[in-house]
Amino acid sequence: MAFLAHLLVLLLSASAAAAGQRTLPVSDYEQLFDAWCAEHGKSYGSPGERAARLAAFADNAAFVAAHNAAAGNGDAAPSYTLALNAFADLTHAEFRAARLGGLAAGPRLVGGERQPASSSDGAFEGAVGAAVPDALDWRQSGAVTAVKDQGSCGACWSFSATGAMEGINKIKTGSLVSLSEQELVDCDRSYNSGCGGGLMDYAYKFVVKNGGIDTEEDYPFRQADGTCNKNKLKKHVVTIDGYKDVPAKKEDLLLQAVAQQPISVGICGSAQAFQLYSQGIFDGPCPTSLDHAVLIVGYGSEGGKDYWIVKNSWGESWGMKGYMHMHRNTGTSAGMCGINMMASYPTKTSPNPPPSPGPGPTKCSLFTSCPEGSTCCCSWRALGLCLSWGCCELENAVCCSDNRSCCPADYPICDTAGGRCLKGNGNFSSIEGIKRKQAFSKVPSWNGLLELLDQ
Repeated sequence: MAFLAHLLVLLLSASAAAAGQRTLPVSDYEQLFDAWCAEHGKSYGSPGERAARLAAFADNAAFVAAHNAAAGNGDAAPSYTLALNAFADLTHAEFRAARLGGLAAGPRLVGGERQPASSSDGAFEGAVGAAVPDALDWRQSGAVTAVKDQGSCGACWSFSATGAMEGINKIKTGSLVSLSEQELVDCDRSYNSGCGGGLMDYAYKFVVKNGGIDTEEDYPFRQADGTCNKNKLKKHVVTIDGYKDVPAKKEDLLLQAVAQQPISVGICGSAQAFQLYSQGIFDGPCPTSLDHAVLIVGYGSEGGKDYWIVKNSWGESWGMKGYMHMHRNTGTSAGMCGINMMASYPTKTSPNPPPSPGPGPTKCSLFTSCPEGSTCCCSWRALGLCLSWGCCELENAVCCSDNRSCCPADYPICDTAGGRCLKGNGNFSSIEGIKRKQAFSKVPSWNGLLELLDQ
């Protein structure tokens, strides 16, 4: 109730904020801030950090109040509202650094402009004035997976690409499969740069060359760059045959493409209102220098204004449970936030391959093995020969010298005295459970097998 009461105070005093004045001193926002922290599970490590977050929150609260007071007042008023969402304790500069800049410049994108198409399937060729449905939402067809969250990893390009591949796979096969962004982040390194940015066309090209892509369940997202898992790379659960580019600044062709399947697009997300967007048709103001990638999953109209249905990768706490309605038919060739400038999509006609068999048990010796996904570690050695084996329940693990424990590959130093696994820089592992050092499970020993053979 305190949250709602304070928000009402902000809204009632919004006229002052709209004139460029802060509605209240920072200290008067504290109760509202405390309620917001409780709602979003936020806490801070020091009084200084809390003070900095409170100051950012106060500025955002005033901005939200001023914007919402203006929304709906006159023809020139914005057609969307803002809210104190999960990003309300960040300054806009901090937000941009954490969430934007995920589109990397390269041969396909120079100075924010799309270069001539060089994709495997060429450019999308629609028909001028071709008939399309008045409204369409691919979510209603089950062709869109749940909203995901890229965190502070600048891999929006991978989420846009997987979203488009998930969509076409559902349309062509009837199966909705959530695909692995982490595989693209870790393994697609010819042109893309993981959390440092990339482009959707290159992601499609990578999947075509690799022969498919793994699932999110098998190769989950970690919000950080990692080493490519070659075993996961060989799991080709979903395939595509190529990709097409929609000619830049051709909104009629983009509409026709969206009528066929979900489409990857680049946009500019650097407007401050983008950070705090809540609901309604986002109509700017917004620059067109592309710095973010999203997925168009449909379109519609409301109150005489057309819009795109845009799926973002900032979690469900942003926008309309992770979605935005973005103004369509703005009268500008680039479109709202440049959404008409860089659209592409994967093509698929071939069926997916049958499920690939797993690698099977890990061979320890001629007579012994460990379960799939585990590591063989010698538990008894004599004269340079291993006479008894144990199984570490981790893939590509490091076997410790105590012959009883092991460490994960990303924390490869065994601190047997302290019962810990360390990184190369000396930092202790913060990973719990199976990721920490553990005892082996035993497998039949060499001596036991000799006894069996003698019987």
